[in-house]
Amino acid sequence: MDTELNNRLEQAKILARDAGNLGQGFFRSVGALVIQQKGVQDLVSNADLEVELFVRERLATLFPDDGIVGEEHDNVTGTSGYTWVIDPIDGTANFVRSIPSWCVALACVHQDETKVGVIYEPSHDEMFWGAKGMGAHLNDDLMHVAASKGLDDGSTGVGMNNRTPGHMVSALIAGLVDQGGIFYRNASGALMLAYVAAGRLIAYTEPHMNAWDCLAGQLLVAEAGGRVEKQSADAMLVHGGRVVVGAPGVFDALIELSDASYVD
Repeated sequence: MDTELNNRLEQAKILARDAGNLGQGFFRSVGALVIQQKGVQDLVSNADLEVELFVRERLATLFPDDGIVGEEHDNVTGTSGYTWVIDPIDGTANFVRSIPSWCVALACVHQDETKVGVIYEPSHDEMFWGAKGMGAHLNDDLMHVAASKGLDDGSTGVGMNNRTPGHMVSALIAGLVDQGGIFYRNASGALMLAYVAAGRLIAYTEPHMNAWDCLAGQLLVAEAGGRVEKQSADAMLVHGGRVVVGAPGVFDALIELSDASYVD
């Protein structure tokens, strides 16, 4: 790995942990949070805002020429060709209800590809991390996707949000169950993608995700030996898009099921 990329990876791991620890401080005092509703089942708290500002300020010091795209604040255009993508607290609906299933997600994009991905889940001190071409890790251990050969051999993560028509998700779940599958949802798309990379889930599908929710996790799945529906990282930064990932033995079946279910 080149020096610039390795430096960004190492700094991302440190920053994700520091941001997670900051978020954990807010999590311990959930009753004091200031919570706003951005949309249906779409919440933001002062913890989201402050953790993202913390990450942005650190990145601006470490890599002043890099761009920044985040969920809660305006984009910063860089000149280096590297762009950081931040989700300060993915799983806010869990966070504000004292459910310990949320994470900090950081990705770094360069030349239309995600090159670094870090997802830190502070409640269990789990750091999922990787860089393009060097594998994916959970803390100090190399991760591998599941060896499942069918959708009936493990649980599939299913994502949804307020942009997703309900009939798409119900059709997907019905089709999955008809094939002997089990669906799983924990309200954090980034964390479910990390679970696919770690072999805990066999696959994940969602009709539309924003870049900050998925780029880090998609890289981790690919580096853990999984398959990822191909997309332009630069286009995802602007528009977001459909996300389908999975172990090699189940990916084609999930693509077929997603194609059949995600129809207007």
